[in-house]
Amino acid sequence: MDYSNLSLFRPQMEYRRFGKTNKHLSVITLGGMRFKHAHQLPRHEVPHDTLNQASQTVQMALEQGINLIETAYGYTKSETIFGRVLNQELKVKRDRYFLMTKGNPKTAEATRQLVEEQLKTLQTDYFDFYAWHGINTPELLEQACAPGGPVETLLQLKEEGVIGHVGFSTHAPLHVILKAIETDLFDFVNLHYYYFFQRNEPAIALAQQKDMGVFIISPNDKGGRLFSPPPKLQQLTAPLSPLQWNARFCLSNPGVHTLSFGLNEPEHFDPLNGIFPAPSPLSADDLRIKRLLDEQVAEVPYADFNGYAMENDPSGLNIPEILRFRKLWKCYDMKAFGEYRYNMFQEKDHWFPGQFPTEENLQQIDLSRCPEGIPIAKLIRETHEGLYRPK
Repeated sequence: MDYSNLSLFRPQMEYRRFGKTNKHLSVITLGGMRFKHAHQLPRHEVPHDTLNQASQTVQMALEQGINLIETAYGYTKSETIFGRVLNQELKVKRDRYFLMTKGNPKTAEATRQLVEEQLKTLQTDYFDFYAWHGINTPELLEQACAPGGPVETLLQLKEEGVIGHVGFSTHAPLHVILKAIETDLFDFVNLHYYYFFQRNEPAIALAQQKDMGVFIISPNDKGGRLFSPPPKLQQLTAPLSPLQWNARFCLSNPGVHTLSFGLNEPEHFDPLNGIFPAPSPLSADDLRIKRLLDEQVAEVPYADFNGYAMENDPSGLNIPEILRFRKLWKCYDMKAFGEYRYNMFQEKDHWFPGQFPTEENLQQIDLSRCPEGIPIAKLIRETHEGLYRPK
């Protein structure tokens, strides 16, 4: 199929200005992480069935009016697949889509080497958007933004025309994200924000103040595995699906510009029809659903305690996230999501830090930051017993 004359502005899709980049992006992005694992072959070898599936996905995305494709070096085969599909399988003209990729090289030299490799892999001579991938800790922020370091090199590549706009992606605590935005080095930020995780709303407000583009990471998977919701959650968001309602919730914030959807099956495109027109602010019907969801929290003891005052606890426990998984389990029957995420805690891992509770580290909790009357150790034990699955 020839895409040389494909119109990007289909009536069912909506577009928003991506901050100071002045690029008008579709509010749904084709995210590439689902193409991360493609059999146990070398990085640049892709099976034919995977290429066929990816070609169909890209074709459908373009037909739906999606104009941003997002991937990363860390997504293993994803860059290879998009490079092949866009340039060899479908032969889509380069000016018909925007391309975003990411990487986290640690030095100036490594940055240039990695970007050169990614250009070859994606079969392009420029990136519209490049994000330093994973500013997740104060130490990584300092390393990435050091004079003569990787972000400075990315900005030099911007001056050379190799990169259109430089941003960062993050899984960091809020205070780190705010500090990164305040450097004024970046044109956009990729972060987490959903109905079931609203902690980063102040970061979106600051980014909006600085006219930065805001890209929402994984609203359907990390946002609650909303492609496979429990019956209770489906009932609460009816007549919309939880996935549709969450997308509308995110887009009701005018500081949010695009949501990454991991689309790789034809049926993944079906929910798009229930998202538009995206309300800003929420419509009366959307607010009715929000009230129903909000009301569930009052039904469960201690579910309204978010534990944010107990971030970076000396126990090594990720208390806010543990409490969030308990809340979603108890209030919305989202136990499968809780099991999925809870068991990803990894000691000393900056992507999703947190230890599992033991009697020893439970004794190390800083109770001075916990309101009186909150049985924090009991809540953590309850969550662990309900969600932990030995590997």
